[in-house]
Amino acid sequence: MPRAAHVLLLLLTLAAGSAQAEGLGLRLLKTHEPVTGTDVPFAVIYPAAARPDAVTQMGPYAVQAQLDAPIAKGRHALILLSHGHGGSKFGHHDLAEALARHGYAVAMPDQTGDSYDDLSGAGTDRVLLGRAWQASATISAALADPRLKGHLDAGRIGAAGFSAGGYTALLLVGAHADFWRFKSFCEKYPKTPEVCPTGAVAPPNWNPYTIKDPPPTVDARVRAAFSMAPLSLIIGDNDLKDVRNPVFLYASSKDQVLLPEENARRIRPLLPNLYRYREIEGAEHYVFLPPCPQALAEAVPQICTDPPGVDRAAVHRQVNADAVAFFDAVLK
Repeated sequence: MPRAAHVLLLLLTLAAGSAQAEGLGLRLLKTHEPVTGTDVPFAVIYPAAARPDAVTQMGPYAVQAQLDAPIAKGRHALILLSHGHGGSKFGHHDLAEALARHGYAVAMPDQTGDSYDDLSGAGTDRVLLGRAWQASATISAALADPRLKGHLDAGRIGAAGFSAGGYTALLLVGAHADFWRFKSFCEKYPKTPEVCPTGAVAPPNWNPYTIKDPPPTVDARVRAAFSMAPLSLIIGDNDLKDVRNPVFLYASSKDQVLLPEENARRIRPLLPNLYRYREIEGAEHYVFLPPCPQALAEAVPQICTDPPGVDRAAVHRQVNADAVAFFDAVLK
């Protein structure tokens, strides 16, 4: 082969290999969580042979991925990404996209019973424990999906989440919880309506323990947790002793929903293997949601508005970079 033709062939081969991971793919799937008999819709964003500029509109979210594009060659670490109370599987799509652009597949469940369209289990063990069981079922289903299996590395799995999702990530790596701590918290902080909707008095039908002999929530496959403003007021002082895997803990200094002194700051010294703690100065709880599209900002301005001086887009560049660097360090 003439040298010029050989060089051209080499360049074309390199270009084709580069294109393999340029874009992102999106799979929409469903699994079943057997403990509570719950169906769990979930999505997976992953490196793909896809158009780099592909966008799939999912409700109010413009997801930067091509539906059902072929997954890129190789074996990709898997991250389970859990949304907060009343959230959506696409509520942290920008973090999922950032991870996928760096070679990760990201599985994002709708946490049934605690999602935007189904709050039927809020405050019960079906959700407070079931979130972790749903997450584990999602991991298993992603690993078994015919289009993804063989390209996902079952030996490199992490978890990430925000608020109740950050709590879910901690459960997966070995945290425990005592739901009756809600009572003492609400007696102390009755003016926190998102946590204590009836003030200092628990709702009359509040009885979180209904599942007999619940199985553990820890998932031995999950090797690291990236936890953003986690619901941790229900995690007691001895409830993190079994968390031996690395945890990156994030908080916002003006969190009005999950008060830092009773949540992230309190558990910071209790984590046996804290990788790093970072607090966003001046920010409130919902800063961890990506900048809102206009329709969402108009519908729910309380989750889309930040205090003066807080640049949510800049915050997300930092958070997303931290997540990528963390999982690169502990999973690769």
